[in-house]
Amino acid sequence: MEPGENLNDFVVGSVPTLIYIPDFVTDSEQDQLVNNIYQAPVSKWKSLKNRRLQNWGGVVHEKGLLAQDLPPWLTRTTRRIFEESGLFPSDVNHVLINEYLPNQGIMPHQDGPAYFPVVAIVSLGSPVVMDFTPHSSLRLCTSALRDSVEDNISCGGASDIETDKWLHNHHPFSVLLMPRSLLIFKDMAYSDYLHGIKDSEVQQYDGAVNVLEAMKHHGGNQPLSGSEKAIVLEKTGDSKSLHRTAKRISLTCRMVSKVHKNLFKF
Repeated sequence: MEPGENLNDFVVGSVPTLIYIPDFVTDSEQDQLVNNIYQAPVSKWKSLKNRRLQNWGGVVHEKGLLAQDLPPWLTRTTRRIFEESGLFPSDVNHVLINEYLPNQGIMPHQDGPAYFPVVAIVSLGSPVVMDFTPHSSLRLCTSALRDSVEDNISCGGASDIETDKWLHNHHPFSVLLMPRSLLIFKDMAYSDYLHGIKDSEVQQYDGAVNVLEAMKHHGGNQPLSGSEKAIVLEKTGDSKSLHRTAKRISLTCRMVSKVHKNLFKF
């Protein structure tokens, strides 16, 4: 953020609380992060069905974090997130780095109960559209999400009137994540919504709550540099689409409150 700006200047959308900061890291900082990520040993990568990832900071266990120190090249970014956001009670201590190919995404999900309820995501490389979907199972307890360990759902037997009111106040929305941006979400955006990315090379961003903010830097005649040259945004009639032509890397930065230095001392 620039001097004189505060976090409230970057709140987007109508759902509390979603914060989008464009150009959070510079182009050279992006290059340094990407270089360090790909210099990590092959053993650091874990391949999943639709993406691969690196885990930094230790292992998140049901009783807390079995901690390892973050490397200096990561703490330069996580410390800045902690200091400038003021939303974490202490330093970010866990980072998941996800690599997405142009046709890869992640299914709608919520973060597990081990984390302090604030998520900060730094986007590098290709832009992407992240969708937020009302987590109706918090009231309806649908079987599909009830079976998910990650969702940690608690069902309270709400009445039909309560359910209808809750659904009326919760609407799907999306966020356009441009390279070098920072997305932070907490409060209702964290507790009442699932977030995910479609497995598609072409994504619509017409209804993104932050289109104006996301396009300020990348619109007009300002030239793109580095990996940003791969950005392809098109408008056909009233439809706006994003063509993902390169890899996207995300740094999901969170804080685990319970930290254990030794596996045998819970």
